[in-house]
Amino acid sequence: MNTDPRICLIGFGEVGQLLAADLRARGHRHLTAWDTLFADERSGPSRAAASGLAVAGKDVRDAVMRADVILCAVTAAQCIHAARSAAPHLSPGAYFVDLNSVAPNTKRQAAATIAAAGANYVEAAVMAPIGPQRIATPMLLGGMHAATFEPLAQSLGFTGTQTFSADLGKASAAKMCRSVMIKGMEALLTESLLAARRYGVEATVLDSLGNLLPGPDWHRLSGYMISRSLQHGRRRAEEMREVAVTVNDAGIEPLMSQAIASRQDWAASRVDAQSLALIPMLDSILAAIADPRSQ
Repeated sequence: MNTDPRICLIGFGEVGQLLAADLRARGHRHLTAWDTLFADERSGPSRAAASGLAVAGKDVRDAVMRADVILCAVTAAQCIHAARSAAPHLSPGAYFVDLNSVAPNTKRQAAATIAAAGANYVEAAVMAPIGPQRIATPMLLGGMHAATFEPLAQSLGFTGTQTFSADLGKASAAKMCRSVMIKGMEALLTESLLAARRYGVEATVLDSLGNLLPGPDWHRLSGYMISRSLQHGRRRAEEMREVAVTVNDAGIEPLMSQAIASRQDWAASRVDAQSLALIPMLDSILAAIADPRSQ
């Protein structure tokens, strides 16, 4: 593979744009992108492509053809569709890197589609929020092509990657089980602190969390986690439905995962409050709940 590989990003939302910016900053010139929202020239993905981050494909075929590396970062519900739409147009031997947060069996379905097209499927489980470390975010690579892809990934700037297992699905299982905790904390903090604020005891609750689990600034952490839930609730709900599949496939009833998905979906409808500090954020949500017109 050449020293300046052709890279395509399928899904040009927050993750795709961050990766494109970092790849561009590292001197990679051959960047294309595809997103279904390119149909709307006013959408965020369209504006990002127009700014020069990547060349927007006319369609998925135009974006992926001749690409050496395809980075797929769509919503969980679109994972299989993205793989199927790209597969007929992939170059033999190209790496299709699936960064989507989905169940192991969903990854296996996507992998079968990519393998049938003669390309190399690599699962990538993103193990931390991508905003702080961006392209260097810790990622677990899985599948039979993970070990051969890792050196290329490192050269591109994905310095947080590590080959986790040749057994396809294990990396995603680790990601999904982690999400029960992380997305669950977002849901729990949202529900706990909204009720506490209504009763006027939020300061006491936050102080008690610090006594039980010392270390984090719970006021700051709560504001951050609740705001992320408001901003990305729809995407998180889709992920948690995949988590529920993962847990169920392990023979465990996914009671918590299903409830977290519902709370994340609920949070997404309160997105207007996301940029506020914690207490004004809670007050804004409570005011919306009290207003019948917001229901």
